[in-house]
Amino acid sequence: MNPLASLQAMKQRGEKIAVLTAYDYPTARLLEESGIDLLLVGDSLGMVVLGYPDTTHVTLDEMVHHTKAVARGVTRVPILADLPIATYETPAQAVESAKRLIDAGAHAVKLEGGTSHVPQIEALVAARIEVMAHIGMMPQSVQIEGGYKVKGKTELEAARLLADAIAVEKAGAFGVLLELVVADVARRITESIKIPTIGIGAGTGCDGQVLVSHDLVGLFPWFTPKFVTQRARIADDIRAAAAAFILATKTGVR
Repeated sequence: MNPLASLQAMKQRGEKIAVLTAYDYPTARLLEESGIDLLLVGDSLGMVVLGYPDTTHVTLDEMVHHTKAVARGVTRVPILADLPIATYETPAQAVESAKRLIDAGAHAVKLEGGTSHVPQIEALVAARIEVMAHIGMMPQSVQIEGGYKVKGKTELEAARLLADAIAVEKAGAFGVLLELVVADVARRITESIKIPTIGIGAGTGCDGQVLVSHDLVGLFPWFTPKFVTQRARIADDIRAAAAAFILATKTGVR
């Protein structure tokens, strides 16, 4: 059975889809034990794990490495892995790159682009590789756009986003991620297509929500997006534990 079929069924019955990122074995295992619906091995690992300034520095080898680690941590939850920048510029390259992520343990891949990447999506579907599209604010274009900007503010932008969503659905994508899209536009897109929409900073009208786990639990305290509700402050706990260890070591008091 297709492990992603449950996501489509969830949309049909109106059940929200919860998605979080995972980049390593313990996180993946803990999130599966928590009951998460889908794990994303996002190229956001470039910033929150590898210390890059943005996702444009992430390589396919790095994505394969982290996907393998996540795959070792789960037995039930499907894994979605990002195709990093410059690895899906042609349909043939998209298939070749995606196969590496699938071989590493991913059940599906995600690429950034809508109408512009229909040929790549069609090629992946023809190769029997499940694919999710990513529209709205696309982090791999951050250097070109000069920052992370909300999309769908004008009727023209909204119409283009809807056209993108319809195009990727027709091409065979199993879902579409909407990032930093005006909430009303994201809701309209969700109501207009049959495949699930997963939002991040796009309001509550999507079929599901995804967050970077480090943002959710406060493990990357140097920057937290405005739309994130932080549920824990793990960075504070790590600092406190390390300080206690340092003190105990230097004073000899256990």
